[in-house]
Amino acid sequence: MSEHIVAKKTYVFVWMSLLILLGLTVAVSYIRLGWLNAVAAVGIAVTKAVVIIMFFMHVRYNRHLVWIFVCAGFFWLSILFALSFGDYLICIYMPRLIVWNP
Repeated sequence: MSEHIVAKKTYVFVWMSLLILLGLTVAVSYIRLGWLNAVAAVGIAVTKAVVIIMFFMHVRYNRHLVWIFVCAGFFWLSILFALSFGDYLICIYMPRLIVWNP
C-alpha cells in the first residue's frame, strides 16, 4: 500500500488554521450571543474536526471507500446530536423542582 507524502508546508498551514480556530473559539466564548454561543461553538468544533480528519488522518488522500465510512460516522454523529438536542429542548417544559425546607 503506497502512502501519500504530505509537504511540511501543508502541516504548518493546518496547524496555523487550528490555532486560528482555537482563538476564534476563545473569542466567541467571551461574546454574549445567547443560544447562538452553543451553535457557534459546535460549528467551530466541527470545522476543527474536519480539518484534523482530512489532513492528520490522511482521509483527503484515501480511496472513496474510506470517504464513505467517514461520512457514515459524521451522519451517526449528527443523529446523536439531534437526539441530544431534542432532549435539551424538552427540558424547558419540565416542571421545576420545589425545594422543601422543614
